[in-house]
Amino acid sequence: MRCLWAGVALVLFAASPDAAVSRPVTLRSEDGVALAATFYEASRQPAPAVILLHMQTRSREDWMAFAHRLADSGIHALAIDFRGHGGSAPGPAGDDGQPNLSRLVLDVQAARVYLTGRPEAVRSGAIGLLGASIGANVAVLQAAGDASIRSLALLSPGLDYRSLRTEAALRKFGARPALLVAANDDPYALRSVRELAKAGDGLREVRLLGPAGHGTVMLSRDADLERTLVDWFQRTLL
Repeated sequence: MRCLWAGVALVLFAASPDAAVSRPVTLRSEDGVALAATFYEASRQPAPAVILLHMQTRSREDWMAFAHRLADSGIHALAIDFRGHGGSAPGPAGDDGQPNLSRLVLDVQAARVYLTGRPEAVRSGAIGLLGASIGANVAVLQAAGDASIRSLALLSPGLDYRSLRTEAALRKFGARPALLVAANDDPYALRSVRELAKAGDGLREVRLLGPAGHGTVMLSRDADLERTLVDWFQRTLL
Protein backbone atom coordinates (compact mmCIF):
# COMPACT_ATOMS: atom_id res chain seq x y z
CA MET A 1 0.00 0.00 0.00
CA ARG A 2 2.83 2.38 0.81
CA CYS A 3 4.35 1.79 -2.66
CA LEU A 4 1.01 2.45 -4.37
CA TRP A 5 0.55 5.80 -2.64
CA ALA A 6 4.13 6.79 -3.37
CA GLY A 7 3.48 6.19 -7.08
CA VAL A 8 0.31 8.29 -7.00
CA ALA A 9 2.14 11.15 -5.29
CA LEU A 10 4.84 11.05 -7.94
CA VAL A 11 2.27 11.24 -10.76
CA LEU A 12 0.51 14.18 -9.12
CA PHE A 13 3.78 16.01 -8.63
CA ALA A 14 4.72 15.60 -12.28
CA ALA A 15 1.30 16.46 -13.69
CA SER A 16 1.83 20.19 -14.05
CA PRO A 17 4.95 20.77 -16.20
CA ASP A 18 3.53 24.06 -17.52
CA ALA A 19 3.09 25.65 -14.08
CA ALA A 20 4.68 29.08 -13.79
CA VAL A 21 8.08 29.36 -12.13
CA SER A 22 9.38 32.38 -10.26
CA ARG A 23 12.84 33.66 -9.51
CA PRO A 24 14.27 36.71 -7.72
CA VAL A 25 16.05 39.33 -9.81
CA THR A 26 17.87 42.54 -8.94
CA LEU A 27 17.24 45.68 -10.97
CA ARG A 28 19.09 48.99 -10.91
CA SER A 29 17.34 52.29 -11.42
CA GLU A 30 18.70 55.13 -13.50
CA ASP A 31 19.79 56.93 -10.32
CA GLY A 32 21.64 53.87 -9.04
CA VAL A 33 19.18 52.31 -6.56
CA ALA A 34 19.28 48.50 -6.26
CA LEU A 35 15.73 47.14 -6.50
CA ALA A 36 14.49 43.69 -5.49
CA ALA A 37 11.99 42.02 -7.80
CA THR A 38 10.49 38.64 -8.63
CA PHE A 39 9.94 37.46 -12.19
CA TYR A 40 7.07 35.01 -12.70
CA GLU A 41 7.67 33.30 -16.02
CA ALA A 42 4.96 32.09 -18.36
CA SER A 43 5.72 28.68 -19.86
CA ARG A 44 5.26 29.73 -23.49
CA GLN A 45 7.55 32.41 -24.83
CA PRO A 46 7.73 35.07 -26.05
CA ALA A 47 4.77 36.29 -24.03
CA PRO A 48 3.33 39.62 -22.88
CA ALA A 49 4.38 40.91 -19.45
CA VAL A 50 2.81 42.93 -16.65
CA ILE A 51 4.75 44.97 -14.07
CA LEU A 52 3.14 44.86 -10.61
CA LEU A 53 3.41 47.91 -8.33
CA HIS A 54 2.51 47.65 -4.64
CA MET A 55 1.01 50.05 -2.09
CA GLN A 56 3.06 52.33 0.15
CA THR A 57 4.65 50.55 3.17
CA ARG A 58 3.93 47.19 1.49
CA SER A 59 6.03 44.97 -0.79
CA ARG A 60 5.95 42.81 -3.90
CA GLU A 61 4.87 39.86 -1.76
CA ASP A 62 1.30 41.23 -1.86
CA TRP A 63 1.16 40.18 -5.52
CA MET A 64 2.51 36.63 -5.13
CA ALA A 65 -0.70 34.64 -5.59
CA PHE A 66 -1.98 36.83 -8.41
CA ALA A 67 1.40 36.87 -10.17
CA HIS A 68 1.41 33.07 -10.32
CA ARG A 69 -2.12 33.11 -11.69
CA LEU A 70 -1.17 35.66 -14.35
CA ALA A 71 1.86 33.63 -15.42
CA ASP A 72 -0.24 30.45 -15.52
CA SER A 73 -2.56 32.29 -17.94
CA GLY A 74 0.32 32.92 -20.38
CA ILE A 75 1.48 36.38 -19.26
CA HIS A 76 4.79 37.06 -17.49
CA ALA A 77 4.61 39.04 -14.24
CA LEU A 78 7.38 41.18 -12.76
CA ALA A 79 6.66 42.32 -9.18
CA ILE A 80 9.05 44.94 -7.84
CA ASP A 81 9.76 46.44 -4.44
CA PHE A 82 9.78 50.21 -4.67
CA ARG A 83 12.90 51.87 -3.28
CA GLY A 84 12.85 51.83 0.51
CA HIS A 85 10.38 48.94 0.59
CA GLY A 86 10.83 45.18 0.99
CA GLY A 87 14.24 44.10 -0.23
CA SER A 88 15.06 47.29 -2.17
CA ALA A 89 17.61 49.86 -1.08
CA PRO A 90 16.41 53.32 -0.03
CA GLY A 91 16.76 56.02 -2.63
CA PRO A 92 18.01 59.56 -2.06
CA ALA A 93 15.70 61.65 0.13
CA GLY A 94 14.06 64.86 -0.98
CA ASP A 95 14.96 68.31 0.32
CA ASP A 96 12.74 67.76 3.37
CA GLY A 97 14.54 64.54 4.28
CA GLN A 98 11.54 62.41 3.32
CA PRO A 99 11.47 59.81 0.53
CA ASN A 100 11.18 61.42 -2.89
CA LEU A 101 8.04 59.77 -4.24
CA SER A 102 8.42 61.36 -7.67
CA ARG A 103 11.44 59.09 -8.21
CA LEU A 104 9.34 55.94 -7.95
CA VAL A 105 8.79 56.20 -11.69
CA LEU A 106 12.50 55.43 -12.08
CA ASP A 107 11.85 52.08 -10.40
CA VAL A 108 9.16 51.30 -12.96
CA GLN A 109 11.49 52.33 -15.76
CA ALA A 110 14.10 49.88 -14.44
CA ALA A 111 11.49 47.11 -14.56
CA ARG A 112 10.51 48.02 -18.11
CA VAL A 113 14.18 48.06 -19.20
CA TYR A 114 14.61 44.57 -17.74
CA LEU A 115 11.64 43.25 -19.69
CA THR A 116 12.46 44.92 -23.01
CA GLY A 117 16.01 43.61 -22.65
CA ARG A 118 14.70 40.05 -22.87
CA PRO A 119 13.24 39.85 -26.41
CA GLU A 120 13.51 36.05 -26.41
CA ALA A 121 11.02 35.93 -23.50
CA VAL A 122 8.94 39.11 -23.62
CA ARG A 123 6.86 39.96 -26.67
CA SER A 124 7.76 43.34 -28.12
CA GLY A 125 5.19 46.07 -27.53
CA ALA A 126 3.14 43.95 -25.10
CA ILE A 127 3.81 45.31 -21.62
CA GLY A 128 1.16 46.34 -19.11
CA LEU A 129 1.20 47.97 -15.69
CA LEU A 130 -0.91 47.00 -12.68
CA GLY A 131 -0.65 49.25 -9.64
CA ALA A 132 -2.42 49.53 -6.30
CA SER A 133 -2.95 52.79 -4.40
CA ILE A 134 0.29 54.80 -4.77
CA GLY A 135 1.43 52.09 -7.20
CA ALA A 136 -1.57 52.94 -9.37
CA ASN A 137 -0.61 56.62 -9.44
CA VAL A 138 3.00 55.78 -10.29
CA ALA A 139 1.80 53.47 -13.06
CA VAL A 140 -0.17 56.29 -14.70
CA LEU A 141 2.74 58.73 -14.45
CA GLN A 142 5.14 56.24 -16.05
CA ALA A 143 2.74 55.11 -18.77
CA ALA A 144 1.89 58.66 -19.84
CA GLY A 145 5.35 59.16 -21.32
CA ASP A 146 6.23 55.57 -22.20
CA ALA A 147 4.84 54.35 -25.50
CA SER A 148 5.95 50.79 -24.75
CA ILE A 149 3.20 50.48 -22.11
CA ARG A 150 0.15 49.16 -23.92
CA SER A 151 -2.34 48.66 -21.09
CA LEU A 152 -3.06 49.83 -17.52
CA ALA A 153 -5.03 48.40 -14.61
CA LEU A 154 -5.39 50.63 -11.54
CA LEU A 155 -6.60 49.44 -8.14
CA SER A 156 -7.75 52.33 -5.91
CA PRO A 157 -5.99 55.15 -7.78
CA GLY A 158 -6.15 58.68 -6.41
CA LEU A 159 -6.45 61.96 -8.25
CA ASP A 160 -3.62 63.26 -6.06
CA TYR A 161 -1.52 61.05 -3.79
CA ARG A 162 1.13 63.15 -2.03
CA SER A 163 1.52 65.33 -5.13
CA LEU A 164 1.50 62.38 -7.56
CA ARG A 165 -1.37 63.62 -9.74
CA THR A 166 -3.00 61.34 -12.26
CA GLU A 167 -5.68 63.14 -14.26
CA ALA A 168 -3.44 64.96 -16.75
CA ALA A 169 -1.19 61.91 -17.03
CA LEU A 170 -4.10 59.63 -17.89
CA ARG A 171 -5.22 62.09 -20.56
CA LYS A 172 -1.70 61.91 -21.99
CA PHE A 173 -1.98 58.10 -21.97
CA GLY A 174 -4.39 58.78 -24.80
CA ALA A 175 -6.18 56.04 -26.68
CA ARG A 176 -4.54 53.12 -24.88
CA PRO A 177 -6.83 51.05 -22.61
CA ALA A 178 -7.10 51.52 -18.83
CA LEU A 179 -9.11 49.55 -16.26
CA LEU A 180 -10.09 51.50 -13.12
CA VAL A 181 -11.16 49.62 -9.97
CA ALA A 182 -12.44 50.88 -6.61
CA ALA A 183 -14.57 49.56 -3.75
CA ASN A 184 -17.68 51.31 -2.48
CA ASP A 185 -16.22 51.56 1.05
CA ASP A 186 -13.23 53.58 -0.22
CA PRO A 187 -14.75 57.04 -0.88
CA TYR A 188 -11.69 58.86 -2.21
CA ALA A 189 -10.71 56.07 -4.60
CA LEU A 190 -14.33 55.78 -5.71
CA ARG A 191 -14.52 59.49 -6.53
CA SER A 192 -11.11 59.39 -8.20
CA VAL A 193 -12.08 56.46 -10.43
CA ARG A 194 -15.22 58.24 -11.58
CA GLU A 195 -13.24 61.34 -12.49
CA LEU A 196 -10.40 59.44 -14.14
CA ALA A 197 -12.86 57.49 -16.28
CA LYS A 198 -13.40 60.75 -18.18
CA ALA A 199 -9.68 61.30 -18.83
CA GLY A 200 -8.33 60.54 -22.29
CA ASP A 201 -10.05 59.31 -25.41
CA GLY A 202 -9.21 55.60 -25.16
CA LEU A 203 -10.97 52.61 -23.64
CA ARG A 204 -11.72 53.32 -19.99
CA GLU A 205 -13.39 50.45 -18.18
CA VAL A 206 -14.61 50.86 -14.59
CA ARG A 207 -15.22 48.14 -12.02
CA LEU A 208 -16.95 49.30 -8.84
CA LEU A 209 -16.86 46.62 -6.17
CA GLY A 210 -18.81 46.08 -2.99
CA PRO A 211 -17.13 46.61 0.40
CA ALA A 212 -13.67 45.29 -0.48
CA GLY A 213 -11.25 47.80 1.01
CA HIS A 214 -8.28 49.49 -0.64
CA GLY A 215 -5.62 48.47 -3.16
CA THR A 216 -4.38 44.89 -3.06
CA VAL A 217 -6.64 44.17 -0.08
CA MET A 218 -9.43 43.92 -2.66
CA LEU A 219 -7.81 40.82 -4.16
CA SER A 220 -8.62 38.83 -1.03
CA ARG A 221 -12.08 40.33 -0.48
CA ASP A 222 -13.58 40.13 -3.96
CA ALA A 223 -13.67 36.63 -5.36
CA ASP A 224 -13.91 37.78 -8.98
CA LEU A 225 -11.24 40.49 -9.06
CA GLU A 226 -8.28 38.28 -9.96
CA ARG A 227 -10.24 36.79 -12.87
CA THR A 228 -11.26 40.29 -14.00
CA LEU A 229 -7.61 41.40 -14.06
CA VAL A 230 -6.41 38.31 -15.91
CA ASP A 231 -9.19 38.74 -18.47
CA TRP A 232 -8.28 42.41 -18.89
CA PHE A 233 -4.66 41.74 -19.71
CA GLN A 234 -5.53 38.83 -21.96
CA ARG A 235 -7.80 41.14 -23.94
CA THR A 236 -5.40 44.07 -24.11
CA LEU A 237 -1.99 42.35 -24.37
CA LEU A 238 -2.43 38.97 -26.07
